[in-house]
Amino acid sequence: MFKELKPAFMMMVVMTILTGLIYPAVITGIAQVLFPGQANGSLIVQDGKVIGSRLIGQSFTKPEYFQPRPSAAGGGYDPTASAGSNLGPTSAKFINGTTKKDDKGNDVADFLGIKARIVHYCLDNEIAYDSSVPLDTFRDAQGNLDDAKLITAFGDEKAPLVFTPKAPIPADAVMASASGLDPHISPANALVQVTRVAKARGVSVEQLQALLAQHTAGRSLGFLGEPAVNVLELNLALDEQFPPK
Repeated sequence: MFKELKPAFMMMVVMTILTGLIYPAVITGIAQVLFPGQANGSLIVQDGKVIGSRLIGQSFTKPEYFQPRPSAAGGGYDPTASAGSNLGPTSAKFINGTTKKDDKGNDVADFLGIKARIVHYCLDNEIAYDSSVPLDTFRDAQGNLDDAKLITAFGDEKAPLVFTPKAPIPADAVMASASGLDPHISPANALVQVTRVAKARGVSVEQLQALLAQHTAGRSLGFLGEPAVNVLELNLALDEQFPPK
């Protein structure tokens, strides 16, 4: 019996060593020599400190920075929880959003729907709009939009809030990617944000448009995919050339 099992056992040992040790070691060595940056996660290092990866998006909320697309990965751009919302285009949650009660029993936003994201995008980037109800109705004591009130108004079955932008809104400005980790935004999305960033930085729109053009990647091989802008790389270049005042 051992005679019959011996060839199979030896083959298992040989293949384990070959494919489990030798092959990975050779490929890892080649990658480290030829493509060290990509092999180590395409990390971006500044002043000796890793500040991010070219492959994973991260959140920027200050007006002086270009902002990424929404993320459904964990609390946002969490690489350990990569995922989309898995909500369909007819989902009320996806469109209007949902609220929940906090520890004090107050209504707070649980999921920000597409309509609420469009409102914020328009206000942040000074895009003209029409609203069936003045947005000041939904502001809190500090003057900030109360997302819970906004979501409730959009979901009102009798008289839902109707909010209509007067300019096209890029889809990636209000929709998350399937992974929730996309580091890129579309050139159209970035162009909409130029005016806000220029004002916050005290520079001209033309200067930022030129910088944006430098950081817009074309289609792969000239025909695959769409042109895209890496948000982290653009913001790093922004800090270098036009430091916040």
